[in-house]
Amino acid sequence: MKFTSQRIRNLIETCPIVRSSSVTYDKRSSYEGFIRGELHFVDGSILYLREFVDVEMEVERLMYVYQYMNAANGFVFRYDNTGHHKKLNIPTYPHHKHEGDEMSVVASSAPTLAEVLDEVAGLIQLP
Repeated sequence: MKFTSQRIRNLIETCPIVRSSSVTYDKRSSYEGFIRGELHFVDGSILYLREFVDVEMEVERLMYVYQYMNAANGFVFRYDNTGHHKKLNIPTYPHHKHEGDEMSVVASSAPTLAEVLDEVAGLIQLP
C-alpha cells in the first residue's frame, strides 16, 4: 500500500496542471486500502477520485471512480466500474465512462489515474 500511495503522490506532484490536491490514504488491511481525493486544476476544474486497491500480489483496483467537473461545477465525464449498467450490454462491463452527462454511458477500459490526467490536460483551456 505504501508504494501505491507514494506512486499516486508523485504523479500528482509532478503534474503541471494540478494547482492543489487533497488525497487521503486509508489502509484497511495489510494489503488493501481506500484512496479518496480531489485534484484542483489551474483552470478551476476538479477531479474527484476514489480507488479501493489490493496490493497483495500486484496493484489491483477493486473499485475506482474518476469524476471530472468543469470550473462551473458542470459534469464533464466519469469513469467507474460500478456494476449498475449491465442491461446496456457494454462490451467492457463493468468498466464504462459517462460522457457529457450522467445518462450518456459508453464502453471504456479501466483507465489509470495517469491516463485520466492526460485526458484532463487535453480539455483544460488556460486563460
